[in-house]
Amino acid sequence: MRTLGIDEAGRGCVLGPLFVGAFLYDGGGPEPLWDAGAADSKRLSPARRAAVRSRLEALGTWEVVAIDAERIDTGNLNTLEEEAIAALVARHRPDRVIIDALGPPSALPAALRRLQAASGVEAEWLMEPKADANHAPVAAASIFAKTERDAHLEQLRERWGALGSGYPSDPTTRRWLLDLAARGAQWPPFVRTRWDTIAKLSQQALALR
Repeated sequence: MRTLGIDEAGRGCVLGPLFVGAFLYDGGGPEPLWDAGAADSKRLSPARRAAVRSRLEALGTWEVVAIDAERIDTGNLNTLEEEAIAALVARHRPDRVIIDALGPPSALPAALRRLQAASGVEAEWLMEPKADANHAPVAAASIFAKTERDAHLEQLRERWGALGSGYPSDPTTRRWLLDLAARGAQWPPFVRTRWDTIAKLSQQALALR
């Protein structure tokens, strides 16, 4: 059975794209993926994620879609993510799709119906919380999404300096944003300007000028 695992990285970030990862597996049981180190990517260091990714590349087919900050600012993040997932399923046409939950349990049946209709793929569909910890193809997808985000952030750091993790709770990220706002600089295109964090930091920066 060709199983497509799907997970994302960077949904709650204030910097950079949302990365939606897919991993297509046709290897029978999940043991080879677990043995290769597939796991919830948030529990692994960047170096460990990179090492696991190199082993997973030989075990299946992967694809990552990046939804950039400008699209997120002008659209609906939930809709954009569902569109990316439906497109991934339509391209890979698996027998089974397993997706890490998009929202609370009460919202999952409706989300699955929308995805099935949008993809046009007749398959066995499953969406559940913590799928990246419980299903190896989803864990693999999580690794690919996260490593693509890691690489993207590293490129941004080379150009823009110490950005931190890109999450609004990160003090390094907040300091970088506050410094930029205090200087009256224009937000770079990789900043999600509709996030509440940006509005609050902009107000804080005005008080410092």
